[in-house]
Amino acid sequence: MFLARHGETTWNLAGRYQGRRESALTALGMSQAFALSDAMVAARVARVVSSPLLRCTATAKPAADRLNVRTESDDRLIEIAHGTWEGRLREEIAANDPLRYRAWRDDPAHVAFEGGESVAQVLARWRDFAAAFRPASPALIVTHDAVVRVALVDALGRDLEAFWSARVENGAYAVFDVTGDRWTLVEECSAAHLGPLRASTEGQAL
Repeated sequence: MFLARHGETTWNLAGRYQGRRESALTALGMSQAFALSDAMVAARVARVVSSPLLRCTATAKPAADRLNVRTESDDRLIEIAHGTWEGRLREEIAANDPLRYRAWRDDPAHVAFEGGESVAQVLARWRDFAAAFRPASPALIVTHDAVVRVALVDALGRDLEAFWSARVENGAYAVFDVTGDRWTLVEECSAAHLGPLRASTEGQAL
């Protein structure tokens, strides 16, 4: 099973919080999507499932097209709702909502976004999806940074305090063995297929 983060977006590049809002892939993000499709064709993936947000469906499309399968959509894979932070720059949030921003960076497990979600709610969504997902063959799941992070932390048996320790990149993917409802992590962040297309996450609003 391959769990991928979407390609780089215009808001990733700008350092703007996305959450449930839409933002398009950059040229680099589209190149990452095509590189991901190469890896999925080589892996003989037979099913593609995506968050309904555009940045994920656009990332999934090249793989689905080449594999001649439809992209399935699942709302449980949607990004964490950042509430009042959505559409705003990271620097603006750090200046205007400093206490919550520092808590989010230092203690993400205990932050609930105003008008949004907590990491625990994202984990509950992921667990619901993972428990119900029974693919008969390899599948690609395209989702978001927070969802990949909670999936990795959960698979490793860690608490949500370890949220930021997970390695997640645009267009990269984690590899899992799935037996029944048990997801065993094989590789945390596979990015070799990206070659020179890897995007820095340093300036992103995560």
